[in-house]
Amino acid sequence: MTNSEIEITADLIRELLREQHPDLAELNIREVAGGWDNQQWRLGDELAVRMPRTERAPQLQRKERRWLPVLAPRLPLPVPNPVRIGEPSARFPKPWTVMTWVPGEPLDHTSISRGDHAADTLAGFLEALHVEAPADAPISEDRGDHPAKCTDGFDHFFHAVVPDDLADDVRAVWADAVAAPEWEGPPLWVHGDLHPANVVVSDGTLSGVIDFGDMFAGDPAWDLAAAWVILPAGAASRFFDVYAHADEGMIRRARGLATLKSLFLMLMGLNGDQGLPGGKPTWGPAGRAALERVLQSWHSSPF
Repeated sequence: MTNSEIEITADLIRELLREQHPDLAELNIREVAGGWDNQQWRLGDELAVRMPRTERAPQLQRKERRWLPVLAPRLPLPVPNPVRIGEPSARFPKPWTVMTWVPGEPLDHTSISRGDHAADTLAGFLEALHVEAPADAPISEDRGDHPAKCTDGFDHFFHAVVPDDLADDVRAVWADAVAAPEWEGPPLWVHGDLHPANVVVSDGTLSGVIDFGDMFAGDPAWDLAAAWVILPAGAASRFFDVYAHADEGMIRRARGLATLKSLFLMLMGLNGDQGLPGGKPTWGPAGRAALERVLQSWHSSPF
């Protein structure tokens, strides 16, 4: 049986809770929009149930259950923490997780109005996260490489969504990232998937970070791309002043990776507008705005 053969409903989740976590079964259950690998349901006011809907989702949930309790206590923003494990059963054949709920509005549904505060907050969060990872920390199979090893993905996204009038500049930013030096430091903890749907906003600024399923040990430039992908125009320079650990090579790699992420968001938005599976209509405008911020940065300080 595959997940695609099972309709995940509030009734199903309540039945699973009654079987395995009956003390939670009478809390209010409602679906939350968003999610890629996992379908998320709000459970009461303080919890969420993450139900896997892709083949890789159970592995990502296991990673979160293993490492978020280690990372969360030293992070300065709220992040989801696993509180209960749902075991595979006759009703649902994959593991699932009950997590703490991180309040706020996902950035792809709102905006940041306090740019300096958000830059300071993001820099503080990443400084706390980016410490040397232990030897048994996860290594990513599909991200974490130097931009030079990501050219196939870049070319695919580039040809799918880049307007002709931006093509030369986008190519120039990417070429500069490909030419940047490798990360030579120890593998650091990296969130790995910072984009507008994976951060939440309250009172005009960042208030939480979610979805750590892609976390890995490696080059922090993959997270530093958030200076353009997440923060509003003009905030990247303040972010790098506060973060203070990024050398020129890291910034060049991060800017190229921000370009890659922006194009991906634009493609998912295009797919959503066309009603294609996996499409995310709210991601397209977020990706285009991020790309514009990257190009603005490139023209003002390309190194």
